Amino acid sequence: MNRRIAITGIGVRAPGGGNAKEFWKLISSGTSAIRTISLFDASGCRSRIAGECDFDPVAEGFSAQEIRRMDRSAQLAVAATREAVADAGLDLAETTDPHRCGVSVGSAIGGTMSLDREYNVLSDGGRKWLLDHEYAVPHMYNYLVPTSIAADVAWTAGAEGPVSLVSTGCTAGIESVSHAAQLIREGAADVMLAGGSDASISPICVACFDAIKATTPRNDEPDTASRPFDRTRNGFVLAEGSAMLVLEELNHARERGAHIYAEIGGWGVRANAYHMTGLRTEGPELAQAIEVALRMAGRVPEQVDYVNAHGSGTKQNDSHETDAFKRSLGGHAYRTPVSSIKSMIGHSLGAIGSIEIAACALAIEAGLIPPTANLHEPDPELGLDYVPLTARPADLRTVLKVGSGFGGFQSAMVLTKGGSDE
Repeated sequence: MNRRIAITGIGVRAPGGGNAKEFWKLISSGTSAIRTISLFDASGCRSRIAGECDFDPVAEGFSAQEIRRMDRSAQLAVAATREAVADAGLDLAETTDPHRCGVSVGSAIGGTMSLDREYNVLSDGGRKWLLDHEYAVPHMYNYLVPTSIAADVAWTAGAEGPVSLVSTGCTAGIESVSHAAQLIREGAADVMLAGGSDASISPICVACFDAIKATTPRNDEPDTASRPFDRTRNGFVLAEGSAMLVLEELNHARERGAHIYAEIGGWGVRANAYHMTGLRTEGPELAQAIEVALRMAGRVPEQVDYVNAHGSGTKQNDSHETDAFKRSLGGHAYRTPVSSIKSMIGHSLGAIGSIEIAACALAIEAGLIPPTANLHEPDPELGLDYVPLTARPADLRTVLKVGSGFGGFQSAMVLTKGGSDE
């Protein structure tokens, strides 16, 4: 079975954007949402800036009990799910058998923010090595097991089909959508709620990236700190957020008259089996993932109109994926616009891939390539067109999205203009 997959609903909670519309306005304008960390006292940290969401769970309609029970990552996912379902005009009770509707969520660190907070309580601020479980909240299981995020999304939507959580680090947001698309493609589901969510701005998470010096120390200039593909780049900016998508089998979407943003044509996943944080030169594994995704989508390199890059802003990654583009797309890589929205909203770990897929779908819809902000001095060793500073109009029929993560995970996805019968 080889069924087609449409994106019919988009929900986003990202830095600088309270919903999908605000998110698109931000990234299409080239505006940075990076600021000094406010969620905790980061004065002792090497990197003290982040992409924080202006997220108010009370304003989002969460009850006091829900706020107490759910980690911030789950709250972000549920809020994005509500928006995506409303955007799709989807009423599962009327249009879909709930058993034919599933959930696939990506998260790199799950309920780390709540675990961090609760450890601080149980250890009395770190003064006690022996923890007294009597002080623990009754919801610790939800924080310890990331699948609770997917369960909350399923309960929100009334989905009773396949439910899963994908945790492959920084590629989880792509691979959760790939998994959902595969279930529809093979006939196991007609509708999937797919995306990613991570609430990363916690002391332990910030400290971990500080320790390996992966994040930028450019604390005095947060607006311009994230500089993918720039000669002066010196690390990524940590962020939080969520994006959830409604995926539907194409005929299912057409029959109910749904709006189609784009189709998911193909995907590919590889691992380098090489190093936890290191990357091979020339990007062979990412190049293979791209080739697999293009082949599944029935596209050749010359048909790629835009590449939405991983573009983290580290010396290693930007060079690695540029080599992979040249390797997989050949000479067409030099004619293809590439950009990174992490330059504006930072890197939200397991959520960012889904947020970037949402950006790709919105870019296809708008006919506009979001820019790479803060790219004033393109690295001469890279040499591609990274769409600096200003958005660019374009007729986007085939868009390539890629991601790279610790552990050697390499992912690619191809999105195509929705509903056409090419």
